[in-house]
Amino acid sequence: MSESTGGIHRNAYLMLKVFNFVLYGALAIFGTFFALYLRNLGVSNIAIGAILAGGPVVSLIANPFWAYWADRLRNNRLILIITLTAALIVMQFVFLTNNEPVIYGTLLAFFLFQSPLYTQSNSLILNSIQGTGLKFGAFRLWGSLGWALSAAAFGPVIGWIGINRLWIVFDAMMLLALVFAFLLPTGGEGKRKDVFSNSGYRQVFVNRPFMLLVLIGILVSVPNSVNNTFVAIYISDLGGSASIVGWSIFATAILEAPVFLLLDRFLKPSPHKMIAWMVVVSGLYSLRWLLMSSVETAGGIVWIQLMHCVTFGAYYYIGTQLTSLLVPDSFRSTGQAVYGLTWGGISGVIAGLAGGWMFEYLGPVTLYRISSLVTLMGAFGFLFMLGLTRKSFGDSALESKAGTVGK
Repeated sequence: MSESTGGIHRNAYLMLKVFNFVLYGALAIFGTFFALYLRNLGVSNIAIGAILAGGPVVSLIANPFWAYWADRLRNNRLILIITLTAALIVMQFVFLTNNEPVIYGTLLAFFLFQSPLYTQSNSLILNSIQGTGLKFGAFRLWGSLGWALSAAAFGPVIGWIGINRLWIVFDAMMLLALVFAFLLPTGGEGKRKDVFSNSGYRQVFVNRPFMLLVLIGILVSVPNSVNNTFVAIYISDLGGSASIVGWSIFATAILEAPVFLLLDRFLKPSPHKMIAWMVVVSGLYSLRWLLMSSVETAGGIVWIQLMHCVTFGAYYYIGTQLTSLLVPDSFRSTGQAVYGLTWGGISGVIAGLAGGWMFEYLGPVTLYRISSLVTLMGAFGFLFMLGLTRKSFGDSALESKAGTVGK
């Protein structure tokens, strides 16, 4: 018997969950172990930071570019298939060389296709569930599970086969993600009433409350990007193994699933309430980095990383939902891409360059203390935004739209 929800067959929703699990698993392998792969090749900390900063630089162009075509074609699945295929092919050239300039140049091409995967998968979920009783968190939590379980499971495997054979695990997961991508809904089935237009597209970038979210969010996201880039090296310097690195990343993501479910159930779709929660989350982020500055063992980092589920998990979820409220439906992919630049683009550039320099010359203790102060500035920024939006923008129009988001 064929059953559907909102015009989409129920099996397609199942594939959407499976796809997120496998996709985030593949991205976890790259994000967790590639810095160690470069360290194994003899690349310095500063060079690693510079190399990985190339991804965020490219994403500043790549994310809006792919989002524009996803909105225009109303087909997130097609964009995911294209970018997954190209990213997998390009990465083979990275693994075939140990020449730093060649690695750097080839990785820039890889990031052109890898960087939009997060935001395109988010947009696909939001577009596919619009007009249904389904919730964003119920799908996105599968990405968190994939990230956590893959990092924990493949840490010992990579330790056994050697970090120089990282390509085996990465390629297998990427190929699996590509297979499931062909079984996804297109993302154009949702009940989007707005019509795409180039003039409307430009309005996304002059949306005052949305751009405030983006600009303030950079202060919170830069320290998070620094941690993502260098935590594996920090653990290694404290005597931790590849297995400990894997468990550290497992700790960051495994509890995101219940956080997403709780937010699905209890977070009210009110812009003002969401911004208020961003103040709280930013404060917790500041505390997290302060604790990281005082850790003395690799195992201690694993316990502190458990805070990731509440900090990044809530920041990511609330920001994604808030973006859906602030940006018109027909430009949802573009809005998510621009918001994604705060935690993967602009912040990544700063984290890779400034973070690499600080890690090398100031040390991780000073680096994390500075991160704590920067994040606290972000908390005050969101507090300022909360008061400003209440006075200047009003909530009535956004509240009416909020009734349709995530339903």
